[in-house]
Amino acid sequence: MEGSTADGVSAPLPGRCAFYVVKKKRYCKMIVGSGKTFCGEHANAGEESEKKRIPCPLDPKHTVFEDNLAKHLKKCNSKEKPKPIYYVKDINAGCENEDETIEEISIADRSKEELDELIVKLKTALQGLNTKLVEKTLSHSALYEPLNDPKNGDSAFKHLKQQASILGNMEVLELLSPNRCYIEFGAGKGKLSHWIHIALKAAENVHFLLVERSSTRFKVDGKHKNADATFDRLQVDIQHLDLRKVPLLREKRLPVIGVGKHLCGAATDLALRCLFEHNCIDKDDDPPTKRVKLNHTEDASDDMKPVPSTEGSETGEELIVSGLAIALCCHHRCDWRHYVGKEFFRQKGLGPEEFAAFQRMSSWATCGMRKFSSKIIDKTGEEEEHEMSEEAVPDTLNGLMSVEDREQIGRLCKHLIDHGRVYYLQQKGFKTSLRYYTSRDVSLENVLLTAIPTANQNRDESKPPS
Repeated sequence: MEGSTADGVSAPLPGRCAFYVVKKKRYCKMIVGSGKTFCGEHANAGEESEKKRIPCPLDPKHTVFEDNLAKHLKKCNSKEKPKPIYYVKDINAGCENEDETIEEISIADRSKEELDELIVKLKTALQGLNTKLVEKTLSHSALYEPLNDPKNGDSAFKHLKQQASILGNMEVLELLSPNRCYIEFGAGKGKLSHWIHIALKAAENVHFLLVERSSTRFKVDGKHKNADATFDRLQVDIQHLDLRKVPLLREKRLPVIGVGKHLCGAATDLALRCLFEHNCIDKDDDPPTKRVKLNHTEDASDDMKPVPSTEGSETGEELIVSGLAIALCCHHRCDWRHYVGKEFFRQKGLGPEEFAAFQRMSSWATCGMRKFSSKIIDKTGEEEEHEMSEEAVPDTLNGLMSVEDREQIGRLCKHLIDHGRVYYLQQKGFKTSLRYYTSRDVSLENVLLTAIPTANQNRDESKPPS
């Protein structure tokens, strides 16, 4: 009878730890030593403990024998690993100005008069700008089979439709080309790079860099180990990535194209800084033979100038950017320090205080449609639970504004923040466009930011935003 209840839930399994893990609602499955009741991790749970165990100072989620701490710290998996050669702390973070310290004020704590004043400032700043984006829902033959495979569920189809449209828009802009290195920011599983590779399987000299700060399971780039193209993963935060030091780029010296599917909040600005600070422009369709440095005007603001911290980056190893295609996401997670559109905001008479308010209000664009579900699309291109900002709940304004009005104001906030990015790219010599690349029933975050060198602006028939 005893054996029948020793299932690890009602009773510990034979030869296994007798500690009940409340979170998992079962007994620990670690094997115990001869004559022991508990494993080493849970030895303190019983009176049989001969030595004291303490939380590991590197990661308190696990414990270690106190007298064995020094030895454990040398081999602990939580020990900080050596930084890669392309890690340069805060190289893409932007300048931190103590005079621009922002006092955090939630939208719920603002009076109706304050909100009305902010909305007036918002609409004034948007005057003369194009807030009606062109719809460019396209597809690509590389995804024909999976898009017509009935085995794929609704969630898979939504992601495939977005990936197909991104590739379709890139094809129109002639951003699917040989002799290029594609850098996928916030790569996650690497599915966008996967489909770009499928679309370019006949092209020569195409390589991929997948930038993701966390380790990722079920990566699809492993399918291309025997391919001619190189798939390199850079496990680093975009904030600290110096592309000029990446071995693949130094070796191949190819023009790069930045891509991303739902690059969350400030990650978009970090990616733009990563690509365009210190960099040059690819003026030709073919890999350039001459590298022309951008001319910065004398009256350019500090935010538009290169970050001085290069920590030994070699001169002359400039990056050539051939284009950009990033699906935007989660503007309420933007950050003034990282934001590339500061000069644009200042020209509109706005500063960090207004940015902080508009950044929070931007979540209204989707909060009305998300009030029954908190699932949204994150920067890895998968449906996960995002921390929603406090302004994402429609009831916070206590009936001062209808859900419809809030959604409209939220969309305007997103447009203003995005136009700051457009301005930044235009100052760098790029023709830039914001477009709806999919419908809102596929993704609430359905805006694609694209950029190509101004010399190649005849590639796309649509006009850039003002």
